[in-house]
Amino acid sequence: MVPLLLVLLLALILFGAGFALKALWWIAVIVLVIWLVGFFARSNTGGKRGRWYRW
Repeated sequence: MVPLLLVLLLALILFGAGFALKALWWIAVIVLVIWLVGFFARSNTGGKRGRWYRW
């Protein structure tokens, strides 16, 4: 009974980690797209380079 519970626990941990990593990849892609939009859609007014963010 204990080995079965350990296998089920391992499967749940791996499933949760896989879901979390997939979610993190999607978040990273969204942040990259937002950064690229901000990089190319900068205005020419104000500041040194006129970006809409302050980095």
